[in-house]
Amino acid sequence: MPIGIIVNALSVAIGGVIGMLFGSKVPEKIKTELIQIFGVCAMGMGVSSIVLMKNMPAVIFSVVVGSAIGLLCGVGVWVNKGAAAMQKPVSKIFKNTNTGMSEEEYMGTLVTIIVLFCASATGIYGSLDSGISGDHTIMISKSILDFFTAMVFGSNLGLVVSVISIPQCLIFLVIFAMAKFIYPLTTPDMIADFKACGGFLLLATGLRIAKIKMFPTADMIPAMVIVMPISWLWVNCVVPFL
Repeated sequence: MPIGIIVNALSVAIGGVIGMLFGSKVPEKIKTELIQIFGVCAMGMGVSSIVLMKNMPAVIFSVVVGSAIGLLCGVGVWVNKGAAAMQKPVSKIFKNTNTGMSEEEYMGTLVTIIVLFCASATGIYGSLDSGISGDHTIMISKSILDFFTAMVFGSNLGLVVSVISIPQCLIFLVIFAMAKFIYPLTTPDMIADFKACGGFLLLATGLRIAKIKMFPTADMIPAMVIVMPISWLWVNCVVPFL
């Protein structure tokens, strides 16, 4: 039973609704400062994952090559289109009242939280872990941060934040179902490198949330797909010759 995934999706859905309904009562200064803190939390989670890295060359290679693949294939463009597709039908019912946010800033923020909620290493690895061991600790821990993040962003972006919980849940359920096939093919070092690669994405996402640097986080997602095979190739095909 994917309890952790369900809790995570509900945390985003409920947090987004609460933010939309009551966010206007929270002073803008507090929301702005909290967003900065969420960025720091995401960066902290990223750093804590990066330090687990076992094969630095493999991880760095994966991040660089994976990001290049994402940029060449326009992954960020497709994520933007998906974000726009989610936003349009919802905005017809619930208008975005945040007139202080430009359309470009609105979409940029939306893409950032889509990546944070749907494509973080914590969520992907947590779904794998839940599928294999039945331990939902990682997903429930992620849910705490996602709940408060969804509340704050829900007050700025509206109900579309809650809608993100739908693709988030579907993505993690697929990973949960695939876990029994993927996990036996991995090694502890491959998992550690996978988490480290995801840590770079979380670090970049945190920098985006804090508006320090707008990294192309969506285009970095392919790195998560290639890092484990590259980690295996590094250990088995390259290291023996060094």
